Amino acid sequence: MHENYIKKTMTDFKTLAQMRRSHRKFTEQEIDGEDVKLILRAALMSPTSKGQRAWQFVVVDDKTDLEKLSDAKEMGGQLIKGASLAIVVLGDPMQNDCWVEDGSIAAISMQYQAEELGLGSCWVQMRGRGLNDGTSADTVIRGILDIPENYNVLCVIAFGHKADERQPQNEDKLKWENVHIDKF
Repeated sequence: MHENYIKKTMTDFKTLAQMRRSHRKFTEQEIDGEDVKLILRAALMSPTSKGQRAWQFVVVDDKTDLEKLSDAKEMGGQLIKGASLAIVVLGDPMQNDCWVEDGSIAAISMQYQAEELGLGSCWVQMRGRGLNDGTSADTVIRGILDIPENYNVLCVIAFGHKADERQPQNEDKLKWENVHIDKF
């Protein structure tokens, strides 16, 4: 029985990995509260350096705040205002030197869970981004959401019901030449 469970899970993940694509257009339909909980559960179960689990997540579903978040950087953030909700991924660099890696793992875990639920998502990079006047996206987001100074923003993941169709990843376009065995 255990063997069948593993086989089924691995097959399901293969399909899930192929199907997960970034979606930048969402319908007006809200996301069910239980689905939000499952998405956050995936983040909270994600592996972290030394088991620290030091990340923080801010769930934003207020339309005004979503619109403000979409303007936190010059380009690439506008899709956030069309999302049903966004989850801001944070870390404290003084507490955890692997905050970027840990936050990244949690973010993609949420995205795979959303895909499994039939929802769309898109990673919006915020770390190292900002406005033309030199204001960092981190500073803008910290002001919108009252985030303490010791936390840095890694990304905002936008979630919603898909308003567009994306083709699965094309197996023929996988860059196997980028994989090296034993030596480069």
